[in-house]
Amino acid sequence: MSSNLQAILEDNPVIAGIKNDAGLEAVLTSDCKIVFILYGNILNIGDIVKKIKASGKISFINVDLLEGLSHKEIVVQYLKEHTKADGILSSKASMIRAARAQGFYTIHRFFLIDSFSFHNLDKQIDISQPDCIEILPGCMPKVISWVIEKFDLPVIAGGLVCEKDDVVAALKAGAVAISSTNTAVWSV
Repeated sequence: MSSNLQAILEDNPVIAGIKNDAGLEAVLTSDCKIVFILYGNILNIGDIVKKIKASGKISFINVDLLEGLSHKEIVVQYLKEHTKADGILSSKASMIRAARAQGFYTIHRFFLIDSFSFHNLDKQIDISQPDCIEILPGCMPKVISWVIEKFDLPVIAGGLVCEKDDVVAALKAGAVAISSTNTAVWSV
């Protein structure tokens, strides 16, 4: 991972996730330096990114949640040519691989719901070669520590990180940062 991104994550361990225009407006004045864009469509994603960048923040687009675009690798090229986004989030290894090829920072999201999904991490990470991985739900400190022991990649804890105790537990387990759509968590 870029040492610049690593330093930003370490200095700013709370990542704002936004899922609508109200979240966008709230994040523009927040102290969060990194923003995960979890909504948008082909018509408005450029403007969403532009507002985030104008407020001095780093933007990551979740390509899996964009409306009006295919879920094929060509979407990454489109985002490179039509937005100023810094990075891409996806649960799909092929999308992360394509984003790396386009020069984006990459975060591979994993929904760890059982031992099968945990043991499948190796194969997916070998394909994607991400800068970071995000583990969802992020309120499982024991699982976070297992992932950290297994991989030499920074781990972000996301999903169901609802209060200060969740943030502290995830960071204590070794996560470099947490992501949350809960605006109360953004100021922790």
